[in-house]
Amino acid sequence: MAVRNRNRALPLPSMAVPMSNEQRKAAAALLRERVPQVADIGLLFAERGHQLALVGGPVRDVFRSELPSDLDLTTDATPEQVLAVVDDWADATWTIGIAFGTVGLRKGSLVFEITTYRSEQYQATSRKPDVRYGRSLEEDLSRRDFTVNAMAARLPGYELVDPFGGLDALREKVLRTPGRPEDSFSDDPLRILRAARFAAKLGFTVAADVRAAMTEQAPRLKIVSTERITGELTKLMLTPDPALGIDILVQTDVADLVLPEVPRLRMEADEHHRHKDVYQHSLTVLRQAIKLEPRYGLEADLTVRLAALLHDIGKPKTRELLPDGRVAFHMHDVIGARLTERRLTALRFPKDLVRDVSRLVELHLRFHGYGDGEWTDSAVRRYVRDAGPLLSRLHVLTRADCTTRNQARAQRLARAYDGLEQRIAELSAQEELGKIRPELDGHDIMRILGIPSGRQVGQAYTFLLDLRMTRGLIGREQAAQALRGWAADRGISVPDPEAPDPEAPDPEPGPDEALPSRWDSQYATARIAYPAATRATIAGEWPSSGMKAAARPAPAA
Repeated sequence: MAVRNRNRALPLPSMAVPMSNEQRKAAAALLRERVPQVADIGLLFAERGHQLALVGGPVRDVFRSELPSDLDLTTDATPEQVLAVVDDWADATWTIGIAFGTVGLRKGSLVFEITTYRSEQYQATSRKPDVRYGRSLEEDLSRRDFTVNAMAARLPGYELVDPFGGLDALREKVLRTPGRPEDSFSDDPLRILRAARFAAKLGFTVAADVRAAMTEQAPRLKIVSTERITGELTKLMLTPDPALGIDILVQTDVADLVLPEVPRLRMEADEHHRHKDVYQHSLTVLRQAIKLEPRYGLEADLTVRLAALLHDIGKPKTRELLPDGRVAFHMHDVIGARLTERRLTALRFPKDLVRDVSRLVELHLRFHGYGDGEWTDSAVRRYVRDAGPLLSRLHVLTRADCTTRNQARAQRLARAYDGLEQRIAELSAQEELGKIRPELDGHDIMRILGIPSGRQVGQAYTFLLDLRMTRGLIGREQAAQALRGWAADRGISVPDPEAPDPEAPDPEPGPDEALPSRWDSQYATARIAYPAATRATIAGEWPSSGMKAAARPAPAA
């Protein structure tokens, strides 16, 4: 049996098992009970002589015992006819998708999207699909991505239409295509990514022939716009189990085209190198980060999830075999941050998201760099300051990054991080850590050192902020003395200090929030570009962290 679609005959490997009359009646009753809000519009179209059906995701969700989130409808009416039918019925309409045959409308609080029966196909080198209107509901269903999405309910009677075995696929929890998967992916290559996304969203497996077609047709993704690919990756990362979808992309070689740094993490573990599988570790970190999101008031946080997936992508470039047989990845956090920024920028993610994810990757080892000693006030201040608004996300990433099977070590790390969070809470009760700034601002620096605005002012500001982190509030006069000493060490000619007015009282240190934020922004930019830990590590020495701990060991697997 074959059905005519896109002007060629397609074999249909996905066939429905015939339903009895009782089953059909039960299916219609369930659909009517779960989606009663489409009954009226179904009657409206029937009265005007047009077909209308609830289609795709809403039908699938009903049979998965979920409430549909969207009301997607399909019809034989053209978009212009749809607008005429609903003109006196709908409260509002919009035609932003009319070029693809879709009209949106609102009735009360209900939002509908109505699309004319259609078929669409990408040409060999086109980034835009060629959309043609179809002739029947069955033809429209035959061009859909997967059989679980190729079911419909004819309105107003809610008659189930399932010509390709969507219900069977739901029961088996497997993704199949209505026609040959090679043709489906060739016609719309974005469906390759969609297969991974729906597998992650629904917890389904992907049929063997579909996986093979994903590999075969992956090069077709080159004709799809970057924005559409990024949109699909974003949806994948926000599913309940994105690690499942990512693994499918890696196993089918699709990730080599869209996220090539991830499959490169699959480094073989052997008795000589003795390092853990970085790829599987990254998937585990991603899953653990998702479990930790609610603990920190986060929900489906794209920033955290991308950082968890990409946090170790610097390891392949920094892998080094040590004399004792261990494997080290010196500065993989810094290299990984650069690779993360490059990849996410190429995918055209928003700039603020690129910045935040890259920063988390750079900071993901910061906790371990302090060793096992007691956290001093200056160490806590520096940790909070470096994390800035990403502190909660850094908590998630750092905790999720512990995947050791050694339960004693895992518990020790958890206790250590519990202690850090407690120290942050305690110090926050005494100081507003998020607003810490030096006791002297940029104007003070220029006046005291007699220098114009420029790079030296920013460097001096950084020194004063480090001083504030280490020693807390010491008073403006002592801060000025320290500044002069810093300048003298760098050969900056400093004018004689102004004689204090004997009648004037000593100024009290003002609240941090009263200091100009523009200097804080300048500092933050400089610190992101040249973090202290990076500068010190490059120089072959560890930064002064304020920790009461011994020398820190080299990072190893």
